[in-house]
Amino acid sequence: MENDRNNRKFESVYSNKVRAGKRRTYFFDVKKTKGNDYYITLTESTKRFNGDGYERHKIFLYKEDFNRFIEGLEETVSYIKTELMPDYDYDEYTRKNQEWESRRENEDFDQQDDDVAEVTSDSDEVDSEEDMSW
Repeated sequence: MENDRNNRKFESVYSNKVRAGKRRTYFFDVKKTKGNDYYITLTESTKRFNGDGYERHKIFLYKEDFNRFIEGLEETVSYIKTELMPDYDYDEYTRKNQEWESRRENEDFDQQDDDVAEVTSDSDEVDSEEDMSW
């Protein structure tokens, strides 16, 4: 009963998952407090090298900090792109990720076509922050 009350107190109203390669996923979750306020949790989930679960790091971002956070992030990324590494192809990883996702989708589709019930190596990957066991 107490646990149900705590779960409702910080209800998740939106979740966005960003895969960043084979081992790392970012979650952007909007949570609702019992006072009808909202905040964001940013979670980095990295698959452990030994295959034994995930390591997670979380940041809580409150509405009063949204603008400063975005400004600081944009300024920092811009500095790297223009001052430190202006000749780097920043779209390289976007293209590689799109190719990887496409191959993965084709493999998933092929497995469904063959009626293979085998569990894929990514089956323990979580789909939202709420699927993670802490």
